[in-house]
Amino acid sequence: MCGIVGYIGKNNAKKVLINGLKRLEYRGYDSAGICVIDKNDLSYFRSVGKVNQLEKLISKKNISGNTGVAHTRWATHGKPSKINAHPQTCCKNEVFVVHNGIIENYKELKEKLKLKGHVFKSDTDTEVIAHLIEENYSGDIKKAVIRSLRQITGAYGLAIVHKKEPNKIIAARFGSPLLIGIGENEKMIASDASAIIGMTKKVIYLDDGEVAELNGEKVKISDIYEKTINKKIDVISWNEDKITKSGYKYFMAKEIHEAKEVITNSIRGRCKASQGFVKLGGLENVQDKLKHIKRLIIVACGTARYAGLIGEYMLEENAQIPVEVEFASEFRYRLPIISKDTAVLAISQSGETADTLAAVKEAKKLGALTLGIVNVVGSTIARETNAGVYNHIGPEIAVASTKAMLSQITILALLTVFLGRQRNMTKAKAKEILRGIEKLPQQLEEIFKKEENIKKIAQKYRKYKNFMYLGRKYNYPSSLEGALKLKEISYLHAEAYPTGEMKHGPIAMISKNFPSIVVCPKDSVYEKNLSGIEEIKAREGKIIGIINQSDKKIKSFCNDTVEIPENIEMLLPILAIVPLQLLAYYVGVGLGYNVDKPRNLAKSVTVE
Repeated sequence: MCGIVGYIGKNNAKKVLINGLKRLEYRGYDSAGICVIDKNDLSYFRSVGKVNQLEKLISKKNISGNTGVAHTRWATHGKPSKINAHPQTCCKNEVFVVHNGIIENYKELKEKLKLKGHVFKSDTDTEVIAHLIEENYSGDIKKAVIRSLRQITGAYGLAIVHKKEPNKIIAARFGSPLLIGIGENEKMIASDASAIIGMTKKVIYLDDGEVAELNGEKVKISDIYEKTINKKIDVISWNEDKITKSGYKYFMAKEIHEAKEVITNSIRGRCKASQGFVKLGGLENVQDKLKHIKRLIIVACGTARYAGLIGEYMLEENAQIPVEVEFASEFRYRLPIISKDTAVLAISQSGETADTLAAVKEAKKLGALTLGIVNVVGSTIARETNAGVYNHIGPEIAVASTKAMLSQITILALLTVFLGRQRNMTKAKAKEILRGIEKLPQQLEEIFKKEENIKKIAQKYRKYKNFMYLGRKYNYPSSLEGALKLKEISYLHAEAYPTGEMKHGPIAMISKNFPSIVVCPKDSVYEKNLSGIEEIKAREGKIIGIINQSDKKIKSFCNDTVEIPENIEMLLPILAIVPLQLLAYYVGVGLGYNVDKPRNLAKSVTVE
């Protein structure tokens, strides 16, 4: 969840590292630090807070050197403080370590090292790594790192430098993402491609158990038994302008407004509406196996899981495949029953979500066909699954996911047609769905024309402290997502329920001070939804309705409404979710919060 940057090459490392850290701030942070080595001299600084605090601290320092590592921290062991910030070092201040992940046996190692005379200063598990490397060092930093890794249990992405070997950086990965940027006479290490995109597009993705030794000219990769590994070089497909705000105040606003582009990119080359046909190249090598699956389990976390819940309705109703949607974090702990005709589909924007990755590995171990819907090419889940589909929507920078969900739902709709046509779905039904998908980009633009209305509603209701989000069938997950977005970026209490569940307890909370946001388009459960709205109205609850443009009937029950275009039922969540995202955005901004970087959250959750 933290950010790692390393640099070795021809340029001053300080500037490269600070720029890299700024691009990683969106991942979550509470402190930052940097170490730059110049021959046998080094500069080492840490600070609490944003990267600009560190930048201010070192701005007037004469820091030279072409080798260094830097880090933004999201606390796991020890409170946010200067002493707990990375890089962590050892007794002699010669080894400097930046680390993402969790060392599970750090207490045991710490006690052993203390008995050998090592003195610890921080509360972190990472400091143990630095002391362990110091203990194992005898003139070769890579060998010392490898010896140390053999003693460590847990997850790690590591970048390490040693004062006595200023022309080397060692990188290692197990369970936490790490990549190497390949430039001309320079190399970079990063936990996320956004840190290096301005320097190079050529990257090597490290896999679990791999250790890399970098100098300006070469990269040598081995396993922890020192067996050489040859790796291919990949090329990042997106440009630097994808990580700029393009005139928007916040990345979240920019990414919500990319909805039209997101749908277009998600279906490009895949949606053949006139033929009732879907081409998903990433599934072609397993399409014969997919014909015979009798059960699909979707594993995901947070917003991605809500997309999966919408996919569950789509696939069961239209492709006739039984679907279960699991919390990825719980999947492997409930001893799942997997048969040979079960497929497991992992959904993750980053492709690095630790819980989802663990679920994929468990599914593979149990013999399931594993599939992925991920956005980041070369990510771990993309490599671990047997087959899958990329979102192709460019990086998502704001911590609260918005555009990724729209793409995930769209791809699940395509997958529904793909699997449905292998079974009993008629060509006419496939055409209907695909034509509905093709209408979405323009329909989303119509919603943005009404954005001022959504902003006014946000201003009107931001004084309230509690909100209820309601929907039925396809739009129950939409209500879950609306409530999550409000919680994430405005820190207000919000709950989501299927509308039919209100009378089974939650309606006790309704009052004039507890507004309800009800997603109620004209669909197969419209009348049932309307009954729930009437029950809330009878108890003086305020109602904000997400409704279809032609619906006059429901307006009399709502205090405020946001209108969305009409489409087929399974695609209505895509149109409903955008107003819910905008509503949360304007409430958060109206309350004065930085909606790109909500407190306590990180973009990519790479630890369990």
